[in-house]
Amino acid sequence: MFRRLNVKNVVEISEKLKKILDLERDSVAVKFIDGDFGKIEEKEYDSTTKTRYCQALMRAGKGEKIMITEENITCPASAAAFGLKKLPEKLLKGDMLYKMGLFKTKSAGKKAMDSMTRLKENKYSAVILAPLAEADWDPDVVVIESKPEHLMWLSLASIYKSGERLKFDSAIFQATCVDSTVIPFVENRLNSTLGCYGCREATDIQREENLLGIPYSKLKEITENLEELGSGAMQRARSKSVFEAFNKEIN
Repeated sequence: MFRRLNVKNVVEISEKLKKILDLERDSVAVKFIDGDFGKIEEKEYDSTTKTRYCQALMRAGKGEKIMITEENITCPASAAAFGLKKLPEKLLKGDMLYKMGLFKTKSAGKKAMDSMTRLKENKYSAVILAPLAEADWDPDVVVIESKPEHLMWLSLASIYKSGERLKFDSAIFQATCVDSTVIPFVENRLNSTLGCYGCREATDIQREENLLGIPYSKLKEITENLEELGSGAMQRARSKSVFEAFNKEIN
């Protein structure tokens, strides 16, 4: 049920992403598990450490394998986003966001929470995360935490053949769980986010880093498009040749 037919392909994709973009963190594979997850080699996954989802994402980006359940997830917002627990009233009504100073009024905080995309309660029993190259199961979403320039090229690669405009969805809250994971999963589309208070306080995400979630079903084509961009437009842009010429003129 969870085994990938061709692990080699996903390893190649992971290596290409890291090489072309010069990523410092591993791309992270994420999968929602419905029902019994006995087929997952639980011993390979840390399912006991109390953690927020954003922290699990950080650890997976450094090579660890994590399993999140209702037993070990500590963030009530992400627990509700994944349908593992009910959303507490203080979050639902905007009280917590108001008291944290994130929104001017409780009603603004409530509106932000009302807009969150969430999975159906109790539909999934666990969320597993691993470095993309080490996941021996088909991910639902791949999350990349990196510099805006890297995410720009990935976003362009996603519309390389269509030319459509991209619309990113965020309330600048629940950036890792909702923006980068649930939205790409539910809506089957790439979504980028600037981060949020929670992940910036609780993880080592840098000020200059943002996040991007990609449905795994689209990753192969995006990577192929990225290769073409990487051999042409990306190299020219990174060379800064036009800027260098302009700089010589004004100096």
